[in-house]
Amino acid sequence: MKRSSSYWLSVVLVLIGASSFGVMSPVIKQVYDRGFSFEQVTVHQVGAAMVLLWLLVLCFPKQRRNPLRGSWLMLALTGIAGLALSTILFNKALQKLDASLATVLLFQFTWITILLDSLRNRKVPARNRLLAVVIVLIGTVLAVGLLEGRLEHNDPAGIGYGLAAAVTYSLFLSLTGSVKSSLGVLMDSAVMLTGGFVFVMLLMGSEAWAGEREPSLLLWALLLALLGQVAPAVLFNAGIPRIGSSLAALLGSVELPVASAAAWLIGGETSSIVQIAGVILILAGIVLAQRTGNTNDKPASLEE
Repeated sequence: MKRSSSYWLSVVLVLIGASSFGVMSPVIKQVYDRGFSFEQVTVHQVGAAMVLLWLLVLCFPKQRRNPLRGSWLMLALTGIAGLALSTILFNKALQKLDASLATVLLFQFTWITILLDSLRNRKVPARNRLLAVVIVLIGTVLAVGLLEGRLEHNDPAGIGYGLAAAVTYSLFLSLTGSVKSSLGVLMDSAVMLTGGFVFVMLLMGSEAWAGEREPSLLLWALLLALLGQVAPAVLFNAGIPRIGSSLAALLGSVELPVASAAAWLIGGETSSIVQIAGVILILAGIVLAQRTGNTNDKPASLEE
């Protein structure tokens, strides 16, 4: 089946969104190392993301619509169940685990999303899609050095937070692919993050103030917001409806090699030959997923 230019653009947008999320984890570790708490980082990160999205809405007149029309409630719930909870759980995992291990736990969203999508559509994924998932997962195990026994020396609570983040992240991908909205990409993302920010403030707003270090925290929050919320929200909202949530989950696996590279550049981590081989396997799985097409997902806009 011939792919349209809008389809390939959507693939690129999802890849960029996942890559930005991959860069975020070592940056958060840097913020923690500077003495900021989990609550401070999380509230400021989501709050900065919300402000940036509404500023983008104001900058583009065509995006200005009544946010209380259409599917605003589902968008807000997606912001809570997807972006906000994923941020909370992943940030907590990063507080207790290395960035690479936290990322591989989050990465389990790949098979979780495909499972949820199959249950929703009552269809078994195509054989080649399943093979691609297996290749990606094997590559993941190698890329993070799990065969070297890293799990044995890590906090079980951190592992639990990382796996829970994978579940909520898969919910975000599935909900984003199913919510039908006429508000536009920026407005959709702004409504999502507003719902998420209200939720985060109710949970931990009283512990968010950083005192005299507030200006420094705000700068870090802006960077984290761009990497972890603004870019993924905008790019996923633009791309996922055209390619489907299952393929988006597989394309999102690029997050792991990007996170490994960022950990090397930012945190000085090194990779073994086995880990590099794992990254290559992950990329091979992405290529296989793309070549097999979107068998079980047939969005209306696929042929646009």
